[in-house]
Amino acid sequence: MSRKQITTGMANNTTLPRVAYFCMEYGLDTSFKAYAGGLGILAGDYLKGAKDHEYPIVGIGIKWKQGYTDQLIGEDGIPYDTYHNYDYEKLLEDTGVVVSVEIRRREVRCKVWKMTCFGNATLYLLDTDIEGQQEADGWISGQLYGWFGEERIAQEMVLGIGGVRALRALGLDIDVYHFNEGHALFAGFELMREKMEKGHSFDEAWAASRKQIVFTTHTPVLQGNESHPIDRLLYMGANLNMSAAQLKKLGGDPFNMTVGALRLSRMSNAVAQLHGVTANEMWKKVKGRSKIVAITNAIHRPTWVDPAMIQTAEAGGDLWQAHMRNKKQLVEFVKSRTGAQLNPENLIIGFSRRAVPYKRSDLIFSKPDIIDPLLREQKVQVVFSGRAHPLDDNGKEIAANLVAMARR
Repeated sequence: MSRKQITTGMANNTTLPRVAYFCMEYGLDTSFKAYAGGLGILAGDYLKGAKDHEYPIVGIGIKWKQGYTDQLIGEDGIPYDTYHNYDYEKLLEDTGVVVSVEIRRREVRCKVWKMTCFGNATLYLLDTDIEGQQEADGWISGQLYGWFGEERIAQEMVLGIGGVRALRALGLDIDVYHFNEGHALFAGFELMREKMEKGHSFDEAWAASRKQIVFTTHTPVLQGNESHPIDRLLYMGANLNMSAAQLKKLGGDPFNMTVGALRLSRMSNAVAQLHGVTANEMWKKVKGRSKIVAITNAIHRPTWVDPAMIQTAEAGGDLWQAHMRNKKQLVEFVKSRTGAQLNPENLIIGFSRRAVPYKRSDLIFSKPDIIDPLLREQKVQVVFSGRAHPLDDNGKEIAANLVAMARR
């Protein structure tokens, strides 16, 4: 492949493969409401780290008009959701590129925006909410994880198929396509389509595409790994002329996006050492899958670590004093948001994760004879942050339980 300097945002490092990183969500900054949880935080940190180290990586995502839900607590203690239309265009640069994806036998046009304003490697975002688009198609990029079924497939077609076509239209030479979770799998279908249009058989296109793809798997429970009926993929046009039998060979029936990604990648990774063990056990019966190696998630240190802590550590100063300054700021912030007065001299535990059963946010309350006295005397104080998926009643019940405990 050509190693020429690309003016559309990829670092000029000629010794490393050029990577396109695909993800449904990016947690770059709280002002950019395009993330739901840890998947997006990882993707955002990944792009910031790539920028810091000048790695030749670009991100591919979707410009979500309403982002993810804002979740509030009602007077009854039950979470409810609200959406807003966000004006992100001041954060974005118009590339002038528009690509098309055929969805439900209709041409859906996708405008391509460029984002670099948060110290990140270039992120390209596809947007279906453009002038002249049918209203239903305009809303494909409306809400992050806002729907299931057909609309979710449409979103993933925009990300995967539209993403590869955007890279082509931008003139970017890519060596490696990195799928962060199975949502991006249709990008692999588009790579296969390109090869089959050049005369390759299905198996040849699969083998050739596999050499270009790596995959990160996340959720260690089956319910969190998306699947679709094959006839729905055919109806939506996601198959890109592949037959039902070929789809079944890739991802099973119903078609599992994680299984398809494991089979269409030359290498896969879990996101922690223990997760590597769990993931390999979970998917051990999938024939022809790639090996799953364990790569423990890191963070973008400038985003998450107070510079004063780093400076103090490097100077051999008093870390406890610097820690207590931050802790007191946390106590003030919690009071301003909730009215609760925490004691900075006592232990504070922070738990910041999505409210979903397998993350077990309320596990700490499962033995009230142990935890209740500690909480009542404020020897232990717990700060929870995280919301449930808008359609996840179990997750909202967990959040409601946390609210009830707080009110006790």
